Amino acid sequence: MKIKNSTKKFRPFKNEKIKGIFDSYPENIRTKLMQLRELVFDVASKTKVVGKIKETLKWGQPSYITAQSKSGTTIRLDRVKSERGVYALYVHCQTPLIAKLRSMYGSAFTYEKNRAIHFNYYEDVPLVKLRNFIAMALTYHLNARNKYYGKKQ
Repeated sequence: MKIKNSTKKFRPFKNEKIKGIFDSYPENIRTKLMQLRELVFDVASKTKVVGKIKETLKWGQPSYITAQSKSGTTIRLDRVKSERGVYALYVHCQTPLIAKLRSMYGSAFTYEKNRAIHFNYYEDVPLVKLRNFIAMALTYHLNARNKYYGKKQ
């Protein structure tokens, strides 16, 4: 299963500044980032411990936080300005989440050190693996002491 171009209607924005950020992206990147946005909301809604997530801006990037449950780390979305046609999903760089993803799925993704996954707009995204990663990020604080994340209990 992959994220592909779609004519699907996206959920409305509650914050005009965030809408403005999405509107500023080139159309091909905007569509992909809107799909990632939908995926974050969808995974959050299907992960009971997460509760409602809040969409906000951090560092000028659309960001998704588990404000209600405080179960996870912030997920941010943005285009990669230095690389045409590339967009990214970011997590806090001091978490072991990207390292865990790399150990689980290897070359299924393109990584930016320990802070992001990069995607090319013309490539399909491994959706099942990405959904798993988003769930990991949204529950990171609940599981941070588990050996699952490489930390001692």
